[in-house]
Amino acid sequence: MHIVRSSSIVTASIGLISQSPDHTVRDINQVEQCQRTSVAILGAGVAGITAAQTLSKHSFDDFLIVEYKNEIGGRMTHAEFGVHPDGRPYVVELGANWVQGLGSEGGPENPIWTLAKKWDVKNTYSDFDSLLTYNETGEVDYTNHFAAIDGVYSSAEQTAGTILIENLQDRSARAGFSQAGWKPKKDMAAQAVEWWYWDFESANPPDTSSFVFGIAGYNSTHYQYSDENNFVHDERGFNYWLQGEASTFLRPNDTRLLLDTIVTNITYNDRGVTVYNEDGSCISAEYALCTFSLGVLQNEAVTFEPKLPEWKQTGIETFHMGTYTKIFMQFNETFWDAEKQFFLYADPNKRGYYPIFQSLSHENFMPGSNILFVTVVGDESYRIELQDDETTQAEIMEVLRQMFPDITVPKPSAFMFPRWSLEPWAYGSYSNWPVGTTLEMHQNLRANVDRLWFAGEHTSAAYFGFLQGAYFEGREAGLRIASLLGNECVDQGRCGEHSFYDPLHGTTGREAFNIINGWDADSFATYGLNRE
Repeated sequence: MHIVRSSSIVTASIGLISQSPDHTVRDINQVEQCQRTSVAILGAGVAGITAAQTLSKHSFDDFLIVEYKNEIGGRMTHAEFGVHPDGRPYVVELGANWVQGLGSEGGPENPIWTLAKKWDVKNTYSDFDSLLTYNETGEVDYTNHFAAIDGVYSSAEQTAGTILIENLQDRSARAGFSQAGWKPKKDMAAQAVEWWYWDFESANPPDTSSFVFGIAGYNSTHYQYSDENNFVHDERGFNYWLQGEASTFLRPNDTRLLLDTIVTNITYNDRGVTVYNEDGSCISAEYALCTFSLGVLQNEAVTFEPKLPEWKQTGIETFHMGTYTKIFMQFNETFWDAEKQFFLYADPNKRGYYPIFQSLSHENFMPGSNILFVTVVGDESYRIELQDDETTQAEIMEVLRQMFPDITVPKPSAFMFPRWSLEPWAYGSYSNWPVGTTLEMHQNLRANVDRLWFAGEHTSAAYFGFLQGAYFEGREAGLRIASLLGNECVDQGRCGEHSFYDPLHGTTGREAFNIINGWDADSFATYGLNRE
């Protein structure tokens, strides 16, 4: 059955009754003591701040923003690292690091690019042709694989487009590329190039990624805007633009921004939402917007009362939360080619083993910094997160010595990497669409439940994994909630509640389970199905 919520606008009213974990009604006096607001925005990342700004632009300023950390930015966060010649530390981005897809003349412009320019965030074009390739013997030219996979991708994306338009069944990206002629098998150089093309972007291997939505999601950004990716290297941090936007509607020390506040429990119904925090405080709101990452939702770091409906829980658990880890090293010299931006390593035994090194000592980034960083994702991220820094550093040093056999590679003077999947406010880096997922499944991940709303990069169908996805979803939620608060549509087409799908049916009816299709009807009894 396909259920679509009404798009009519209703007048909001504060709901004071909520349930405890044992489903008894909480003491009404406890709820009455909570801080009151029209909208509780949970998370001060791109989605949360954009939603608050959208509400403010439509004259709805009665909101509270609740943030786990002590700053605005979410997974767009940075850290001080190493030492500058003048004694200052450098600043490196631990999370989001690129403006991806800028804009073309006469075409639309990526809002992240617009805002980065507005706040003069320092960034430089990433030249992916500025690359050297290596294996365990040193520098080896296997760039011929790039031309091969370029041709395969062009063919594969046409197939993916046909599948999408004609409503055919999805497959894994591995199957899609294999059918297009890309079969790297045990060719580790080809595997490294494939990692560069796929895993480097999606933080998941092609074997577990949706072919259709992996390509469609990439193209939504890079074909609509541009194929340019600009690397951010600003001493104020990439999140400076978001803090700047927040300053346009939040006053200094604004009491509507609650930093260092950890949400533990959310109760909700069709009359309102109550948010309970670790410090014992609580917030009673007409609506709440949950911008927690998909990883936080999957790890049940926050309790929902009542439990989220099955269609919502299934949506949350269906999608992947990828982990993307940058490991930073500063040396006493730049022993690599300072004129190149990227160095691709093909390990002889293991795909994705410290595959891509990037130089920040390049003249366009942080010249003279002697900083190099290497990126791993997925299982390799999880593996190194569970071992000590010394072990990880030793592994990387062995790789670098293989890459530069004629150089005495020194030990780094500074070494650092984040453990994203262990961070309780993130539990990963960004989302990815797995094999066989559908737009309906994703809409269930996105849809509100009563007056509890959801937004973030993971709720964006077209821009999942990108900052612009978080931006557009925050704006969308802000517009819809503003419409509900004001009892009138503030933006045509973005009014009222989201639709959702319950139940989600498959494509194979029971009549197809027959001996013609290789299914013995008696097997229904084996699986406990009614044979009548």
